[in-house]
Amino acid sequence: MSHLEIWVALVGMAVVTIVTRAFFLMAGERVTLPDRVQRALRYAPAAALAAIILPDLMTWQGHFTAGLENHKLLAGIAAALFYLATRKMLGMIAVGMAVYTALRLLT
Repeated sequence: MSHLEIWVALVGMAVVTIVTRAFFLMAGERVTLPDRVQRALRYAPAAALAAIILPDLMTWQGHFTAGLENHKLLAGIAAALFYLATRKMLGMIAVGMAVYTALRLLT
């Protein structure tokens, strides 16, 4: 690729990023989302977090593993169960890290 092509690609990506992220700010009150879409968008952060976290929890040493040898998955399950029981975020992090560390040290 030439220098010109690289700069055109960078400027194009910047424009697309700015326009897509600022579309609703630029449109103002002229564009309103239907209630159904607004309710659906409430779940977007949780879906994005799951999309980031789950692939990491489901792989162990570079391979998809859902068994007992996957320490990350077991620690994630323990942390999720703790959070569901207590609703304490810092405790969930501590439990998840403690279980993960214990499993790594014991095997």
